[in-house]
Amino acid sequence: MKEVNDIVRWLQEKVKDANAKGLLLGVSGGLDSAVVAYLIKRAFPENSLAVLLPLYTNEKDLIDANSVIETCDIDSFTIDLTDTHNTLYGTIQEQIKEKNELNESMVQLADANLRARLRMSTLYTLAANYNYLVVGTDNQSEWYTGYFTKYGDGGVDLQPILEFTKSETAQLAEILGVPKQVISKKPSADLWEGQTDELEMGTSYAHIDDFLKGKSIPEKDEKIIRTMHTRTEHKRHLPPYFKRK
Repeated sequence: MKEVNDIVRWLQEKVKDANAKGLLLGVSGGLDSAVVAYLIKRAFPENSLAVLLPLYTNEKDLIDANSVIETCDIDSFTIDLTDTHNTLYGTIQEQIKEKNELNESMVQLADANLRARLRMSTLYTLAANYNYLVVGTDNQSEWYTGYFTKYGDGGVDLQPILEFTKSETAQLAEILGVPKQVISKKPSADLWEGQTDELEMGTSYAHIDDFLKGKSIPEKDEKIIRTMHTRTEHKRHLPPYFKRK
């Protein structure tokens, strides 16, 4: 409980430092965003906002997201981005195809990253209106492996649970009273139909958490985790820039 109170105070301090009025986040129906929703509601009972951003989102995730919003009693918006995505991505695809330069192997990834970046842009547009800060939902396990979209779900003002592994985030969820079905569900970034984090990564959060805690894990999983960390190093730093001599 002490860590919950510490995070809440930290959020309050950061908003004060930024001369902002409150906090908002995107709620997906998953564990991490649920925990952060409860935290920002505690930090700013009257000035916190949860935003549902469905984009071909399955009904179960929408039900879970709404359950989080109802149980923590946070103000909310629902902004469906499906048509916006279809228009933008369709136009981009048409232009590439006209030049006969479509890279079929990158279609799914490019589409998924666009979805995450559309969500980020929507959150910042709302944040500008309310003078709120955008709060991220990445945990330590995702941060280390780079399992987030650069300038998508990684594009935020504050990261309150970045030093908590997935299992530790689940413990926070228990303390905060997050609905049981949200705590126990398979993690998914909702980037395409049937997508789950662990299936895409090729390893489990349990193995990642153990690795981060210095515990022994199967060699195959350790190799996957180390490779992901190295490959995504650029996501955890500012872009390279030319230095004047």
